[in-house]
Amino acid sequence: MPVYVQHEVLAKVSDVFNAEALWQAPGLALFARRPLLRDLLERSPREQRGRAATRCFSHVTLMLPQDEVDDDRHLTRGARVRDLAQSLAALHQKDFADLLGGDEVRYHVVGADAVPPGEVKVKFGHAVYLPAPVEQVLYTVSASTDSAIWRPVCAIYPNQRLTLVGMDEASATYAVPGWPFGAEGGLLLVHDEPGAPVEVQVRPKDALDCSFDAANGYYVLRGKGNAGARLLLKISRSAAAPATAPARPAAAPSAPPQRTPDVWKARSAPAEADMTAMPIAAARPAPVQAEDATDATYAPVARHRVTLAALALPRLSRYRDTGAQALEVGLNQQLLPSAPGKDNVIRFAVDEADELHAITSAGRQRIAVPSNFAPLDQADIRLLAAPGALAERYAALLVLPQGPVQQALPGTRLTFGRGMPSLAALRVLDTPQFLRQAEGAAGSADRLGLSRNAFSWEAGADGLRVARLSASQALYHLDEQLRPVGQIEAATAEQPYLVPPGHHLVAGHYVLRFDA
Repeated sequence: MPVYVQHEVLAKVSDVFNAEALWQAPGLALFARRPLLRDLLERSPREQRGRAATRCFSHVTLMLPQDEVDDDRHLTRGARVRDLAQSLAALHQKDFADLLGGDEVRYHVVGADAVPPGEVKVKFGHAVYLPAPVEQVLYTVSASTDSAIWRPVCAIYPNQRLTLVGMDEASATYAVPGWPFGAEGGLLLVHDEPGAPVEVQVRPKDALDCSFDAANGYYVLRGKGNAGARLLLKISRSAAAPATAPARPAAAPSAPPQRTPDVWKARSAPAEADMTAMPIAAARPAPVQAEDATDATYAPVARHRVTLAALALPRLSRYRDTGAQALEVGLNQQLLPSAPGKDNVIRFAVDEADELHAITSAGRQRIAVPSNFAPLDQADIRLLAAPGALAERYAALLVLPQGPVQQALPGTRLTFGRGMPSLAALRVLDTPQFLRQAEGAAGSADRLGLSRNAFSWEAGADGLRVARLSASQALYHLDEQLRPVGQIEAATAEQPYLVPPGHHLVAGHYVLRFDA
């Protein structure tokens, strides 16, 4: 693989701010005991024809001991750092004028804790670029291991063509936080011309598996030796940059896996059927089969189910008088709601200022809605903005990939609420662990927005017939796509409100879907 970033060390430097001492040793270079900056640039040309250099690198970064840079900032307001960059640029322009090809010479001097006293680290090469003072960021690159906590990697400028990112800055232009693939392999970001999309290439070519997730807008990297190693890389256009085509995917995204229907059930003998566990439609007589028949037969089973499709995260600013300070919901390895703890793969929190945060083992980060998260492979967790009138009460809707399900007896009217056993298995927030309150306050999260008797319901083939039982209970009807249909106000047992199959009912923190 070509050397995209040249890393060198200038050792035994008595004065790290002396440009002449860093550029070239006095006397003949042939007898110099150690190469200095001029020699390094001369030995590593940008382009050459045969053995003759035809072009040299013009962008150079110098890393000095951090203490030296701090002292200069305190004592001279950074004057020595500026003088060093200007002096080296002038020496560079003077000695390599015929090899610049019209390129502007730029030097950048920074401090680094990893540089010991008396040394200077130098970085230049094909993938080293220093922006002009007026040049604005075109793209920002960020990385994540769980799709929730994104950490900045680098910026890409309009005239910046190559950028190499990888494990650490000793082998790349920029280190990627959380890089899980070891020292082998990196990503080369190719930006051929200003405004063009960024092309992502794995270097060396077979070091990693790279694919583009078009639905979420990021690259997914996997190690070939370590199947569990995964990294997500997002290339986002800067808000100040003009819109152009998106980043070019390294590979076409794979089609999403199809779900196997779960509404088919092997027919069992009438004597073994448990009619109380799951009501089914009256079974038709089974066809007569030969005694030696071994193939199983299947028939559709009528099921009335209520599924917890999403959690409505409340705006806690409405409940300040209760002492509620934060509501935190975790998802376990099965992506089911669980109390906040170490077994969570991801947690979502809303605070008293109605700000949303995602929490993983990588840290905590504020998030916006709508957002998508994939803390595990094949996981798709959506956080949606509360639609319509729900926006006054809720900060977001957390769509559950696999919400709890409870069977619903048809023809029986039951009551849903904070103190009712009906559908109690779906009230997953009915414990104090989810809610952080001010000292002296206590109670479950269900006390925020859910009445003891919220509504009564009766399941039927045409839908869920709902009657509102509490005048203070807000009930909302959403369609299959979680779009608002209306608020349920005038609904009684005599004149119930009908929620069709596949639609959703919102009460308190719970978004319930009825399936017939």
